[in-house]
Amino acid sequence: MTKAVIVVDVQNDFCEGGSLAVQGGTEVARGVSARLAEGGYEHAVATRDHHIEPGAHFSTSPDFHQSWPPHCVVGTPGVSLHPDLDVSRIEAVFDKGEYEAAYSGFEAVADGAALADWLDERGVDTVEIVGIATDHCVRATALDAARLGFATEIRLDLTAGVAASSTESALGEFRDAGITTHGVPIVRG
Repeated sequence: MTKAVIVVDVQNDFCEGGSLAVQGGTEVARGVSARLAEGGYEHAVATRDHHIEPGAHFSTSPDFHQSWPPHCVVGTPGVSLHPDLDVSRIEAVFDKGEYEAAYSGFEAVADGAALADWLDERGVDTVEIVGIATDHCVRATALDAARLGFATEIRLDLTAGVAASSTESALGEFRDAGITTHGVPIVRG
């Protein structure tokens, strides 16, 4: 078994003080850093929203399902990984969503390599997913990982959800997809 930890979108704009802050984001950054220090995996990567002009994904009147306020825009501090996330163990950062909406880390690339290809090249067969947000990008990344045949687990205690109802729905999807979960996500109301 070769395991990789995938750190999903632990970025300034998704943590407290950011343009699309998720309650508990900073706590997730700190918790993920502690998790990475523990070891027990062969590889660690991160994903980032990395928007240049994502079209209808940005809106001045967002619906918070398909459209959102501007966030993680290239050239702004919001796109950076959160400073409480220790990146010293992260081997590659995969960017997604430059010109369109992208939720799954499996839509992302680093140095021209897609995440799935990068993992395959290293013989990874198991992924542990952590990050933000449980009910959006963590959800999409985990479901794609399972669909692609990776043994998939989520450390829910190292995730933060946007809303209780959508997080609960995501938990059901994880069960249905055979994804192993551990802990309870941080989620507001």
